[in-house]
Amino acid sequence: MTTVGLEGEHHGHTHDHPHTHEHSHDHEHGDGQTHSHEHAFDELRTHTVEIEQLVLAKNDHLAEHNRQWLADRGVTAINLMSSPGAGKTTLLERTIKDVPASISVIEGDQETLFDAERIKAAGARAVQVNTGSGCHLDATMVQRALAQLDPADDSLVFIENVGNLVCPALFDLGERSKVVIISVTEGDDKPLKYPHMFAAADLVLLNKIDLLPYVDFDLDRLTRGARQVNPGIDILPVSARSGENLSDWYDWLSGVPREFNVIQVTPTS
Repeated sequence: MTTVGLEGEHHGHTHDHPHTHEHSHDHEHGDGQTHSHEHAFDELRTHTVEIEQLVLAKNDHLAEHNRQWLADRGVTAINLMSSPGAGKTTLLERTIKDVPASISVIEGDQETLFDAERIKAAGARAVQVNTGSGCHLDATMVQRALAQLDPADDSLVFIENVGNLVCPALFDLGERSKVVIISVTEGDDKPLKYPHMFAAADLVLLNKIDLLPYVDFDLDRLTRGARQVNPGIDILPVSARSGENLSDWYDWLSGVPREFNVIQVTPTS
């Protein structure tokens, strides 16, 4: 197991907030308050957006290099995204044990080696990427991790992103597919609360379905919300702990065409 330390580096979000107000002309009004012209704020906002666009463009360029590097070796990379506690690492542990393929993992966390140690104990090689205050992995981090991981040709690489339903959706890493994992304990409103994540995903894994009898969770509402933001998305209900329906997940990974155990939505009246 290898650790890639990335604290203190640029993690994709700009924190460049200029505080110059050269073009702001304050005027004292009769009410005793000072009002600045709005164009100062507009210029600041425009400058911030331009920086963010440059950051994303640079990331996308590096992601294409990662994608080509992986393709040249026949390596399939899957970007796993979720909120903390949805069950990404448990799903990976089970997948590593069940799938007869060469699997390695890039583990993304702000701190600790906990998840990478679990992956290693399950039987796969792992590279830990600690992002410090960063809330997601980016293409540069993955490029460095791949160089250290050196996955075997024709193998499978999982990229376990930092637990977050916002930022990881914005950053292409060079992966083949994005998979978002949501657990029934998180609530059925997440697709509409975090639409960018579900719009970016190729697959939704609904995890911890063994807990459905004990939680207030509406399967139809989750599915309608997910397909409102991403009409063609597959939704696979699974339990990483009990193993229920994991064969659908494994078939999806291998590209075997079949009818997945997708959630059927009851039409609304």
